Amino acid sequence: MGKEKNPRRVAENEAMAKIRMLRTSPQKLNLVAALIRGKKVEKALSDLMFSKRRISDDVRKCLQSAIANAENNHNLDVDELVVAEAYVGKNLVMKRGKPRARGRFGRINKPFSELTIKVRQVEEQA
Repeated sequence: MGKEKNPRRVAENEAMAKIRMLRTSPQKLNLVAALIRGKKVEKALSDLMFSKRRISDDVRKCLQSAIANAENNHNLDVDELVVAEAYVGKNLVMKRGKPRARGRFGRINKPFSELTIKVRQVEEQA
């Protein structure tokens, strides 16, 4: 009599993690996301660990969450995971301002963004 189970949003060999309200512009976040697309997860984690960009720590946390979801929720092998997709979306923009000369008002936009990472289990070829 209960509710039917929701269908999975990803394939059987995939897992996903999403992080919202990251305090950076989508353009800057996409530069870090492009750094890890298509790489094996251990290589992507090491690249994020030594990246100089401020937002790379949050991207690393999201990637670790996707790996944990794959291991605990979907029983995937961690050693065979690859970052299948890493895409960025826009979120809200806080509008702030600063008084300027001659009674004018300088608008300052403080954008937020969101990040989605999908990891996929790929079998090794001999």
